[in-house]
Amino acid sequence: MRPALVVAGLLLLAPAAPAYSAVGVSIGINLGAYPRLVPVPGYPVYYAPGIDSNYFFYDGLYWDFDGTQWYSSAWYNGPWTVVDPYAVPVYLLRVPVRYYHRPPVWFRGWAGGGAPHWHEHWGASWAERRGDWVNWNAHGRVPQRAPLPAYQRNYAGAHYPRAEEQARFHSENYHYAPREQVVQQHYAEHGYQHVQREEHRAPAHDNRGRDGREEHHDHR
Repeated sequence: MRPALVVAGLLLLAPAAPAYSAVGVSIGINLGAYPRLVPVPGYPVYYAPGIDSNYFFYDGLYWDFDGTQWYSSAWYNGPWTVVDPYAVPVYLLRVPVRYYHRPPVWFRGWAGGGAPHWHEHWGASWAERRGDWVNWNAHGRVPQRAPLPAYQRNYAGAHYPRAEEQARFHSENYHYAPREQVVQQHYAEHGYQHVQREEHRAPAHDNRGRDGREEHHDHR
């Protein structure tokens, strides 16, 4: 057998790359208290109008985009984990440009009401594998927003828990079953327990807020 064929065969047998490539990353966000989170109209996502960052909450995790990488955390002030571009949930990718408070220079010229042009940034290979981000609404109405982990308001400043304490506090106080595989993987890798999701346990809705004001989906 030719060496090239051997290498190709080994690549086919290699496991898929993990959704997370680095754990405990500092991304320059230092929040002294729990942030105000407001629903993005029409999407199951929250954004933080008071934070000078591209900061979101979706499906049980906080997310931030620094202009190059996406990061996620189960706690509002980290520690953060790098997310593989192929694993970023589609509803985050569809958030309109106007909700990015620190848009990178390559966002310039794009309509504020439309999604960023991720296929131009991450290239043809990404676009081919992530065709779902274009046809994101092909299956009808979007899912309900996850409840906010409001219990974290009790942990601010000097009372913010260490990384080794966060999993216990989260498992004891936040009983939400994430729907996204990448979030389920994050929970598993960080020792977070989560409720087993029951399919069709609640009807979906379109999440279209009338004026974008904060909705009270806190989970206490």
